Amino acid sequence: MNRIAELLPESRVAVSLDAATKRDLFASIAGMFERDGGLARNLVVDALAAREKLGSTGLGQGIAIPHGRIKGLMDARGAFVRLAQPIAFDAPDGRPVSQVFVLLVPEHATERHLELLSELAQMFSERSFRDRLAASPDAHSAWTVIRDWVATA
Repeated sequence: MNRIAELLPESRVAVSLDAATKRDLFASIAGMFERDGGLARNLVVDALAAREKLGSTGLGQGIAIPHGRIKGLMDARGAFVRLAQPIAFDAPDGRPVSQVFVLLVPEHATERHLELLSELAQMFSERSFRDRLAASPDAHSAWTVIRDWVATA
């Protein structure tokens, strides 16, 4: 199992999620963290929105990796959603986003945070990985694609 799968329970994976804007997306994802982890919804939304104000977390190729620091969080946590309809995300290539991985880290996380972001960027830079996620018929299948990913040298 890779490091990303270790912080992503299947309960925080969704496919065909409806969200019209970034704010809608962040609210839906915050609900996932609230139900499965006890994090206050507004805390998650505010952390993600604050980071997004610094610059878009859209990578291009329909991918975004919103992330935020959460005061009092003891370990990194993740969520993955595939949107029913892509949304604008101010990505460098101008394309809307349909696959989103959210990473939450402790307020003072530094090296670990950067390592996780690097691994996520590597995962999503692989076209075959993105294609398998896009073709996953349900949350379990998408979670399995993420769980089984292995970094190439």
